[in-house]
Amino acid sequence: MKDDKGLYYYPFPENKRIHMYVKKENKTIYFRLWNKEDEKLWEDHGWVPYDAIKQAKAIYKNNNFDPNQAYDINIATSVLKEGEKEI
Repeated sequence: MKDDKGLYYYPFPENKRIHMYVKKENKTIYFRLWNKEDEKLWEDHGWVPYDAIKQAKAIYKNNNFDPNQAYDINIATSVLKEGEKEI
């Protein structure tokens, strides 16, 4: 999907108020979270490269938050490919 902020997917499909935006620069995929309930989140947190997300996964090992669901590299790659078709 695409809007004025860019390409995105729903990291939690049951909640359409949260979008995960993706972009690719210099062969690196970046993620950025947006939440309709917390629009300041967009301002407070910039684009995060996937390598940084992979490193941070250890932090959430025993936590209820699953970064693999929110920051899904396979979905991001698909969204980016679909976005390229639109150009």
